[in-house]
Amino acid sequence: MPGPWGLNLPVLFHGSQPWLPEAAGQAMSSALHEQRLDTVARELLASGARSVLDLGCGPGKLLLRLVQQPQFERIIGIDIDEHALREARLTLGLGLPDQADRVQVRYGSFEAADRDYAGFDAAALVETIEHIDPRRLSRVESAVFGSMRPATIVVTTPNHEYNVLHGMTPGRLRHPGHRFEWNRAKFQQWAQGVADRNHYAVTFLDIGPPDPLRGSSTQMARFIAT
Repeated sequence: MPGPWGLNLPVLFHGSQPWLPEAAGQAMSSALHEQRLDTVARELLASGARSVLDLGCGPGKLLLRLVQQPQFERIIGIDIDEHALREARLTLGLGLPDQADRVQVRYGSFEAADRDYAGFDAAALVETIEHIDPRRLSRVESAVFGSMRPATIVVTTPNHEYNVLHGMTPGRLRHPGHRFEWNRAKFQQWAQGVADRNHYAVTFLDIGPPDPLRGSSTQMARFIAT
């Protein structure tokens, strides 16, 4: 069905991650990712944000959604993957970043505090935290929630409990770059701790068809500064 960006919202959400070889799994995984991005974009719109950071922007798929919304007056995506940044600039038709540009794509890490990224209304971390060594998540917390401190922060990550419904064997991760995948209890424990330490309120949302025992494939936390 048509989404708010004039795109078709996906109707299939099950399947393996893109790195797995099965073509059907790839198609269904892509559909799940489209739903994930649509959900995050809707959350950012609903927050009333006018300036947004996409932390770990990859090839720019979320940025492409955000740029179509006039509500967002300043949009910056950052990533440490130069190849992904080149792809994002090509997707968005961007040249090298200019401070005056409404939309910018920059090389950078959200593990380090940077005064350029302070004062934004909202930030999104879409399927990024699981690529970080858990021992370094405190650095992400300090940089994003402590230094950048946007009013709204949206974080999505895989729900490990759901992997069996993707046909995965126990212990297998969805992507070779993942350092961990949390179950719902662990993710909510981490998110609540981050919220308490940094004066945010946090709520949770499942993305994808729910299973009565395992939840949904993707789990999301929405942090609102208090």
